Amino acid sequence: MLVERLRREHHDATHVVFAWRIGWPPAERSSDAGEPAGTAGPPILAALRGAGLSDVAAVVVRYFGGTKLGRGGLARAYGDVVHEALVALPTHAERLRRRILVEAPYERLGALRRLLVPERVELVAERFGAAVEIELAVAEEEVEALRAALAGLRLASREP
Repeated sequence: MLVERLRREHHDATHVVFAWRIGWPPAERSSDAGEPAGTAGPPILAALRGAGLSDVAAVVVRYFGGTKLGRGGLARAYGDVVHEALVALPTHAERLRRRILVEAPYERLGALRRLLVPERVELVAERFGAAVEIELAVAEEEVEALRAALAGLRLASREP
C-alpha cells in the first residue's frame, strides 16, 4: 500500500497522513495518523471532495512543526498543501457509465452493433449461444436514448 511504503521511506517523519476517494459514488477514508482529531485527514479529504475528484489518494508527510500552529492552523496547513498539489495535478475526466445487457437474435446483431458509438455506447463483452448477449457501457446521459433505440429494434435490455 502507498501509505505503508511512504511510512517506510520516511521512517523519521513525524506524521504520514492520508485521505482517499475511490469509485462513484465515492467510498472515502482518511486518517489523522496521530495528529489531533480532525486536523489532518478530514482537511485532506475535504480538499479532494472540493476538487470533485474520485479514484485519487493524497498523502502528506510531515517532519516537524505543527504544535505552534494550533488545531485550526494545522487543519488549514494540511488542506492548503493538498489544494495546492491538486491545482498542479493533471487530471483525466471519465464519463459516468452504466452497464447494460442486451440479448439479441443473430439476425439483429448488425443493427445492434450500429448503435455502438465511441464515447457514448461502448462494447464491453459478447457471449454467443442460442442468442447473442452483449454487454454495453453507456454514458449516463445516453441511457434513455439507447433504451429507445433498443425498443425500436424490439430488443430488451437490463442492468447486470
